[in-house]
Amino acid sequence: MEPVPAAVVPVVVRVRGHELTGAVRPAESWAAAARRVAATAAGAPVATDLAGETLVFAVEPDLTTTLRAMTYGDLPVLARWLGEPHVQRWWHHEGEPSQERVAATYGPRIDGTTPIRMWVAEVNGRSVGFVQDYRIRDFPDFALLTPDPDAVGLDYVIGEPDWVGRGIGARVLWTWMVRAATRFPDATGFFAAPDHRNAASLRVLDKVGFVRGTWFDERQRDGGVATVVGCTLDVRRVLG
Repeated sequence: MEPVPAAVVPVVVRVRGHELTGAVRPAESWAAAARRVAATAAGAPVATDLAGETLVFAVEPDLTTTLRAMTYGDLPVLARWLGEPHVQRWWHHEGEPSQERVAATYGPRIDGTTPIRMWVAEVNGRSVGFVQDYRIRDFPDFALLTPDPDAVGLDYVIGEPDWVGRGIGARVLWTWMVRAATRFPDATGFFAAPDHRNAASLRVLDKVGFVRGTWFDERQRDGGVATVVGCTLDVRRVLG
């Protein structure tokens, strides 16, 4: 019996109204395929929708997304973000985002005395949200609920209301993913677990290559329980 040939995975990179097309080669990551297809473009391709049969990327030289380490000077803005209605709906378990509570919760993460690291997401130099990451194995109770305790876990927020719904979430996550693949070279998976009702967050994760998996109940800091959807990214397949 002859082996079944691997399915062709098309790649499209959009650059200033034009489309560059190609396909993923055998043993090539999706990110590497996009870079090859967009080799003549001025800028690195960023995933915009990896959930369909065609992998869609974009090169947007006028839109720069970066991450930097969070500092104590960011805490007032962080408190404001956590108090925004579109954030508070999913982060209410953290309690009232007063300056004191935010400093007590996030200060140790900034200091590096907990396993969680905090990153501020900036678009063209403006702070728009944050990403926090950690090794899942550093939280044994949570690790028992996840498929890969050695994966890198993450949570993210687009805090500025003016930037919600503009596709920035996918850009921020892609920027984090590219950096995390270097920071955690031995990690083969990334893992996120948004609330099952948070359709917008789940869709953003879909767009950057995460795959939805098992639903499970997660104990919250306020004593409640949230039903979340475990979403996993295959680092080798997507990023190389």
